[in-house]
Amino acid sequence: MNNIFEVTYTDELLNRIENLNVNSQSEWGKMDVAQMLAHCSSFQDIAMGYSLPPRGWLGLLVGRFAKPIFYNDKPLPHNMSTIPSIVITSKKEFEIEREKLKQKIITFQKNGPEACTGHPHPFFGKFTSEQWGKGIYKHLDHHLKQFGV
Repeated sequence: MNNIFEVTYTDELLNRIENLNVNSQSEWGKMDVAQMLAHCSSFQDIAMGYSLPPRGWLGLLVGRFAKPIFYNDKPLPHNMSTIPSIVITSKKEFEIEREKLKQKIITFQKNGPEACTGHPHPFFGKFTSEQWGKGIYKHLDHHLKQFGV
């Protein structure tokens, strides 16, 4: 499984983000490309410990059983539900969101596994830094595929 803490995979993601443009169209889902970038940026904030959404009751009940979906080799399902606090519905500026996300990815990768949050994921619960690294790659890959890159 690809891991964002490996420079090769970080570079790959950054190149794919550069291939997006303001007119990139979604193959599924409701977000436009700028909203997707803002969503991914908000998810990075969770992994970096900048945002600490509370655990939901459903996650407390079943999250640990579903947890491997985040970091295994199987693609994430299209239109999978997400953390309510990172659902983006407002209009966003493409260039600003693209640069914010790129900088967060670079910072996350450079800070390394030891800088991952110890706070549990709002649905799945506690992750190791390796699980965060694989899951962040998988989440970004999922949304970049959503927009054809």
